[in-house]
Amino acid sequence: MDLTTFIGIIAGMALVIFGIKFENLGNFWDLSSVLIVLGGTFAALIASYPARVLKQLPKQFKILLKNPYNPLEYIEQLHELAIIARKSGLLALEEKANSMKDPFFREGLMLIVDSTTPQQVNEILNNSLDYIVERHNEIIEFYEKGASYGPAFGMVGTLIGLVNMLMSMNMDTGADGISTNMGIALITTFYGSLLANLFFMPIAKKLQVRSDEEYLCRRIIIEGILAIQSGENPNFLKEKLITYLPHYEKNKKSKKGKAEASEEE
Repeated sequence: MDLTTFIGIIAGMALVIFGIKFENLGNFWDLSSVLIVLGGTFAALIASYPARVLKQLPKQFKILLKNPYNPLEYIEQLHELAIIARKSGLLALEEKANSMKDPFFREGLMLIVDSTTPQQVNEILNNSLDYIVERHNEIIEFYEKGASYGPAFGMVGTLIGLVNMLMSMNMDTGADGISTNMGIALITTFYGSLLANLFFMPIAKKLQVRSDEEYLCRRIIIEGILAIQSGENPNFLKEKLITYLPHYEKNKKSKKGKAEASEEE
């Protein structure tokens, strides 16, 4: 489980509160400012995106907590499938395909079991991958838009506070009306900046990381399936797919291999 995003957000809020000092927290609370910034930002997001995008948002928090895509596991699976295909033929993979939980992986295996040409397999899987990337980018863009809407509505609140301040300037209210409305004007800017930089942007960045991780696994699946279809040596296939791994994953595999070797000794 990956809690870094939530730890970072909570730690950031704690540091901001520490900087403000507990006794001054009341100075930074204003309900009208919250409604302008939070309400305005989420209202603009709802107006910007169709319902099909908004329905996907709860799932994204699960993705933030846990990454379901491990490239090393996919490489091991493909290596095992290559051994089966070499011994028993491609039709022997049908049972394995039906038990696959990953729909992309299952689709790829069924394509080669059904004797689809390599060119068609490559085209179909890459089209599916393009759709996945497009869907991910749409969600990431949602949070990036939120990061731009937040400060924008903070500025709207600032303008509202300044207008109210100017309209209330008279001999009766004196400096009290000016200070109250000026405080509201500045607080909305504060809320907008905090919302953008401590919530929307970190989530957008983490979702981009998750998208890149899934993209890597999908590329490994495509290359592995095409290699199995062409009858490549399973060990050669495994070594080839390992070259797709980023440096930190290769180090992880190397440490795992050394640990297994020491256990055997």
